[in-house]
Amino acid sequence: MNAIGKNLKQIRERKQITQEQLAIRLTTEGWEVDRFLISKIERGERQVTDIQAMLIADALHVKLKELFGRE
Repeated sequence: MNAIGKNLKQIRERKQITQEQLAIRLTTEGWEVDRFLISKIERGERQVTDIQAMLIADALHVKLKELFGRE
């Protein structure tokens, strides 16, 4: 279980970004990830570190608190 999965999927879909596109953005930021890992995060099957959460927020151009559902 993780705290961002549901919000990650909603934000990603709202911004019309595929899991593959997000994975590419994250890889260019230094986190080797693929769409299967993004899917696991969205389903709550994989934890993310604080650094990974920051990278995801940056890749989606949102504030970290939005990713955590605090905004």
